Amino acid sequence: MAKNPYSRRTFLKSSASAAALMSLPIPGMTATTGHVRVEWQTFKTTPQYASFLNAIKLMKAVTDASKPTSWTYWVNVHLNYCPHMAPYFFAWHRGYLYYFEQQLRTVSGDSSLTLPYWDYYAHPTIPSEFLDSATGNPLYVSGRQNSNVYNALTMAPFSTQVNNFQRGTSNSYEASFENAPHNPVHDIIGGWMADMQSPTDPIFYLHHANVDRLFDGWAGLARTNYPSPTDSYWNGSFTYASGLTIAKSKTYQPSALGYSYANNSLPTSMPPSAQVGRIIRVQAQIPPIRTRPAIGNFSATGPRSIGNGRRSLGGVANLKLSEHSVSAAVSLASSDVTALQTAVTSTLTTPAATNANPNAQAAPGQAKFAKIVLDTVTVTSLGKQGGYFYNVYVNLPSAGDADPSAQARFVGTIGPFEVSAAMHHAGGTLMLPANDALRGLTPAELKQVVVSLVRVNGDNSPTGVVMSMNELRLELATTAD
Repeated sequence: MAKNPYSRRTFLKSSASAAALMSLPIPGMTATTGHVRVEWQTFKTTPQYASFLNAIKLMKAVTDASKPTSWTYWVNVHLNYCPHMAPYFFAWHRGYLYYFEQQLRTVSGDSSLTLPYWDYYAHPTIPSEFLDSATGNPLYVSGRQNSNVYNALTMAPFSTQVNNFQRGTSNSYEASFENAPHNPVHDIIGGWMADMQSPTDPIFYLHHANVDRLFDGWAGLARTNYPSPTDSYWNGSFTYASGLTIAKSKTYQPSALGYSYANNSLPTSMPPSAQVGRIIRVQAQIPPIRTRPAIGNFSATGPRSIGNGRRSLGGVANLKLSEHSVSAAVSLASSDVTALQTAVTSTLTTPAATNANPNAQAAPGQAKFAKIVLDTVTVTSLGKQGGYFYNVYVNLPSAGDADPSAQARFVGTIGPFEVSAAMHHAGGTLMLPANDALRGLTPAELKQVVVSLVRVNGDNSPTGVVMSMNELRLELATTAD
């Protein structure tokens, strides 16, 4: 899988001229009202299907990556500007899809063309049109490890308990959905999808149209705590390229951008198990954990200040992850147990407490956010292919059936896509919020925090060392980000 040679600096310097950028429609200045995005199985029966294929072919044929008419231009927009595991994950991508959809219309000459979505909760296998390797098929890319994403799916974000939106709040929909199914879909498919250059693969856009559709459905629920359109959360704008921005307020809901979805209902159950050969798939994103993975023999790292309102309570060094699940134990001093319990029971991270502030923080000196930090994570050449990920848990039961506790103790996922994002945006450091998972544990239970990394595979997955990290630690911090 060749890497895109365009760096952020090169992209910014040689990005398309202002005239070319301004040729794209701007929200509120284009007659897009009434466009309806439909599911792929319906879309491929419409006249717009031919326009879609033609637009992709034409864009892939443009070799100048500084032009919005090229496919690589939009790969670079995502690579250089997208927020991952950060505030506005949903809203930024909504604007990104909007502008990309406008470009498809411009290139194809079809003003009625809309982006289709792939409803993997109904059809967990990549549509066959994307799997056809026939010469000239613009939907096909090599390197995908799996077509069946059933094991990436979970019902967790649609629980009635998930009624807050923003990161830094308890039961955050944005954090929950990005953790899974969003990230694992990238990981399980693999190839380009397991990298920050994931828009190289056309299935990316159908995946994210479905993400946007489910975001729309969730935000419309009466029980949800979603910032109102006049909330300060929507102040400011997003950047996609030099001269190409969008007001955050325009990404509040699809109608503000002139489109809707044929169906924005949330899933109520997992899809029927996908059949591969004679094997019926029964595993899902949160597979049964009959026993907690064994604790590995790792060197301990001590408590210390990390800086910028962050303090490590301890950790372990030099983890290597393979096809085997593993746990790491972090023993805490009594004073740190008290500080940790105070943090995870803080009102700052209960419903609505931080809803007006996407970068929530505690009062000076107050550590209110517990995080599992995976520091300086790297992926091997084998691991970069994708086809797998790890569910991360804290304090699963040490004996007996761990499965009943799995969802309550879940803190996030780690796979090649997450690491690629962390390498690009945060120097290879992943931070997984742990307040919800640690809340309710007694001081005795918090004396030793055991972090379990449970491997989940696609139909095709690598064996051997796929990633390593310099340290896994438990932190307390004054900020949510």
